Amino acid sequence: MSDRTASYEGVLDAARQIAPEAVRTPLIESPALNERMGGRVLLKAETLQVAGAFKFRGAYNRISRFSAAELAAGVVAFSSGNHAQGVAAAAKLMGTRAVIVMPADSPAIKIAGVKAFGGEVRLYDRWKESREQIGAQVARERGSVLVPPFDDPWVIEGQGTTALELLEQAEGPVDQLLCCCSGGGLMAGINLVMEARSPQTKTWAVEPEAYDDTARSLAAGERMGHPQGPPSICDSLQTPIPGVLTFPINQRVLSGALTISDREAAEAVAYAFRTLKLVVEPGGAAALAAVLAGKIETRGRTTAVILSGGNIDPGLFADIIEGRFVPAAQGAAA
Repeated sequence: MSDRTASYEGVLDAARQIAPEAVRTPLIESPALNERMGGRVLLKAETLQVAGAFKFRGAYNRISRFSAAELAAGVVAFSSGNHAQGVAAAAKLMGTRAVIVMPADSPAIKIAGVKAFGGEVRLYDRWKESREQIGAQVARERGSVLVPPFDDPWVIEGQGTTALELLEQAEGPVDQLLCCCSGGGLMAGINLVMEARSPQTKTWAVEPEAYDDTARSLAAGERMGHPQGPPSICDSLQTPIPGVLTFPINQRVLSGALTISDREAAEAVAYAFRTLKLVVEPGGAAALAAVLAGKIETRGRTTAVILSGGNIDPGLFADIIEGRFVPAAQGAAA
């Protein structure tokens, strides 16, 4: 299994594999957003996916391929929340148990989501402990199968089905595509599809400014981490370094990486609610934030944006849409 490489053909197979359970999420176009940006902006609403994020695609593509013995042994995953819920949902559908290693500071809604799908949660300190080590230990103790959030070929290929749908729904050429990027699984899956089906489309990764490991890695020509920064409201985008399997794909295909501030992420969450009538979590709104903040030229172009998840803490959501949110770096002065 470890010798297997993610591929475009694998994405096509994943589309067939997940079709019975995954939602074919809509591609939304807003006249108000188009007018503001001076071009067409197509929004892929993965907020409406099973468990509220794209992660179900990769999780189900992997877990649905378990052998009978693997299903009996159960699954272990580590995640800040969206992969956690995707794995728990897929495990429930396949009739197996799931143990999820999650940061203690994960949004309560994501922890509750895992438990609602029947998953068992193990909390850890994201700043002092290694989720990879804890996950591996739990898997050894239980004899379970570890399903990582991005560095797995079936997971990457499952996430890539997002782009297959997008290209079919767009009904025309897409000039550029922006997607949030953490470990790079969704971005890599999308890039496999774009490379094969729409090579003229320029793809851009979007990261929180203090968690710009993909940008640093692209500049260095190799996987690079970032200095430990303050926590971001984009809790789903705080991976310390790009994936071993994902980065070579993204390095080959990406046009570049853009960064956004927490304020810009919050503004995108508010815009999505007020204008688009969509609930999007900060990390899930990262690509939209880059567009709204003018990080890329959109005039006269067709721009695809991935809204990757909608699992936002209700308190944070209320603060953002009611104008009470203050970025952490400014909190002391407020």
